[in-house]
Amino acid sequence: MKIITRISQMQRWALKHRSQGIGFVPTMGALHDGHLSLVRACRKENRFCVASIFVNPSQFGPGEDLKNYPRTFSADKALLLKEKVDILFYPGAREMYPDGFQTEVRVKELAHGLCGACRPVHFTGVAAVVAKLFNIVQPSRAYFGAKDYQQAVVIKRMAQDLNFPIGIRVLDTVREKDGLAMSSRNKYLSRPERMKAPLIYLSMLYAQELLRDGIKDARKLKEAVGEFLRPFVAKIDYIELVCPENLRPVATIGRVSLLAIACYIGKTRLIDNITLTLPAGRQAFFPLPRRGREVRGDGEGT
Repeated sequence: MKIITRISQMQRWALKHRSQGIGFVPTMGALHDGHLSLVRACRKENRFCVASIFVNPSQFGPGEDLKNYPRTFSADKALLLKEKVDILFYPGAREMYPDGFQTEVRVKELAHGLCGACRPVHFTGVAAVVAKLFNIVQPSRAYFGAKDYQQAVVIKRMAQDLNFPIGIRVLDTVREKDGLAMSSRNKYLSRPERMKAPLIYLSMLYAQELLRDGIKDARKLKEAVGEFLRPFVAKIDYIELVCPENLRPVATIGRVSLLAIACYIGKTRLIDNITLTLPAGRQAFFPLPRRGREVRGDGEGT
């Protein structure tokens, strides 16, 4: 595995090899099995696998955790080496945002709700850095996790609107054995907080069970999830039911709707989501996922 820190060097390599097929996994480091599931899919589907580690300052708002965000480069490097990544792109902040940098990339409607309402600068920062990384790495495919569902939808829209010739792969959320979605921010949780955190996922499975019982009204489902969660969390940013394609709120559950939650366990903000589907038949109450399940999401879009 080769480590590249300069944009010019990364671009030279990319221009030389892009015709052979470059897959790309952008990350902010503090890697876990969710990231590695993306790397494995990338490695399988492309001639070359490039991963990046860059804690992007432009997607953090005032008072957020930029300074304390976990940085574990040595461990991350070892994991990527084991996964046979070809290139690790590891730029510094001044390399990515030199003096005088002024450009913004805004995806208007999709970035306004859910996390965009609570973190108003977040998706502008995400869109800008991903656009830069796409131009630098020149991938034919890029890989994202469904836990950050809104981010994936924003990036797919940006790639389509700006004519990036890149397939966007969205892979299913990878969960711990108790259902907690894997996240770099899980490292912030104390042991008692870690014991509470799986209740986020259980609250969403509860909503699916209520749907199976015939409750299709979005307001009633959100209220039920809130009542389930509220005794265990410090704060709820949102509980929303939206259309998976355009992220607009729904009043009644259709064939498929997205249930998305952002809440605080202690001081740690965690997000998660599942798709609620109208039942074809009864299933067991609160089925838990298998560890490390990899399923391709809604495929490739350009």
